[in-house]
Amino acid sequence: MILKIVSVGDPVLRKKARQLTIDEIRSSRIQDLISHMRDTMRDAPGVGLAAPQVGQSLQLAVIEDKAEYHKNLGEADLKARERKPVPFQVVINPQIELLTPPEIAFHEGCLSLPGFMAVVPRALRVRVTCLDERGKPRTIEASGWYARILQHEIDHLNGRVYIDRMESETFATLDNYQKSQKK
Repeated sequence: MILKIVSVGDPVLRKKARQLTIDEIRSSRIQDLISHMRDTMRDAPGVGLAAPQVGQSLQLAVIEDKAEYHKNLGEADLKARERKPVPFQVVINPQIELLTPPEIAFHEGCLSLPGFMAVVPRALRVRVTCLDERGKPRTIEASGWYARILQHEIDHLNGRVYIDRMESETFATLDNYQKSQKK
C-alpha cells in the first residue's frame, strides 16, 4: 500500500518522534507499516523515508539507495559523493554519533518538500546504534552518501528537516537546480 507523504508545515514533522518497544516492533501493525513505508519510498522514488513523513510520530525509518538511482550521475559525481548502493534496511530508535564535523556540503531534497533542493553540510562519517525490523540491536558505521541519508532520516525522527541545516542562498526549485548542473 502506498501511504500519503505529509508536506512541510504538518506539525508531525516538527516534533520528536517516540521510541518503539520490542513488542511494538514485532507487532503486525509495525511490520505492516514498515512494508507500506518501503513501498511508498520506492514509489516516490526516494532513498529514505521516516515514519513522521507518513504521519506516524515513531522512531522508525527505512533506507535504500538502489544502483538504478545512480544512472544519471557521472563517475566523478558518484566518487565525490562517495555514493554506492545501500540495500533496504530499517532503522528504529536510532542514536547517531558524528565521526567527522558536518562540513561536507551537497544538494539534498526531501519527499516532504517536493520540487526543491538546497546545499546541506553533513558529516562524512557516522555511527548509528539502533534496532532492526526484528528488534535486534545493530550498529551501522557509514560514510559518504549513506551517512548523509542516515543523518537526513534521523533528523526527521527528531523533528528537523533539511531546510533547518541548509545554506539558505542555495535553496532552489528542482528545475533551477537541474539547469544549473547543465552549465
